[in-house]
Amino acid sequence: MNKSMPLPIDIRLMNFAATALVVVSVSLMLAGGIGWLLQHPVFTIQSITVQGEVTRNNAVTLRANVMPQLSGNFFTLDLKRARDAFEAVPWVRGAVVHRDFPNKLKAVLLEHEPLALWGDEGSSKMVNQQSQVFEANIEEVDVDALPRLKGPDNQSALVVRMFRELVPIFGAVDLRIDQLELTPRGSWRVLTDSGAQLELGRGNEVEVAAHVKIFFRTLSQIAARYGRTPSALAGADLRHKDGYAVRLRGVTTLEADGKKSP
Repeated sequence: MNKSMPLPIDIRLMNFAATALVVVSVSLMLAGGIGWLLQHPVFTIQSITVQGEVTRNNAVTLRANVMPQLSGNFFTLDLKRARDAFEAVPWVRGAVVHRDFPNKLKAVLLEHEPLALWGDEGSSKMVNQQSQVFEANIEEVDVDALPRLKGPDNQSALVVRMFRELVPIFGAVDLRIDQLELTPRGSWRVLTDSGAQLELGRGNEVEVAAHVKIFFRTLSQIAARYGRTPSALAGADLRHKDGYAVRLRGVTTLEADGKKSP
């Protein structure tokens, strides 16, 4: 029975070296080919397809804001950076960006739907239906149709919840909230479209809403006593523990000057 003799060590080293050279050569060729492929002009981003909510933006606006922020081609483009570029465009609330082979991007956009103006007069901030504060050109909305909400930006969700809780309560007595403010001291203040200012005091939306409902029930009785309705409200302070102060337009509890005692 013939037994094969092991190859000498020098021959085995030569075979290993030859194999290694082949592997390295093939790897270099593949790397060069991949590099050439990645840099080929055919994969340069040529166009962007936009879908979703685009009522406040157009192709020109998007191209001007997004394209300068993009770098790389179909394979090397950073999708997160591309998404951030879309979301930096005014009115864009969110974006989902996909590659579209071989040289396109597809973006699906969500836009801000303003619920109210946010902050002091002159501010370009608004708050959307999702309680997010954002900045955009307020001249693009009907400012007169939007209420104004105030408070710290990080408390916007709380202010929106309170607003939504109070709107139907005020509406039930034919009053419309023109402004709702969470003051720096944590108290709530309402200004109606008729100019009445109400100090509501502190509390969460459930507590404040319950207090306001009781106030309006009593207000209806007081207003009726003077032949008026709650819409005649000029101002109220509900911060008192055991009662409240109220003013009605055209009603006074002060004596006329001519009737005062000498």
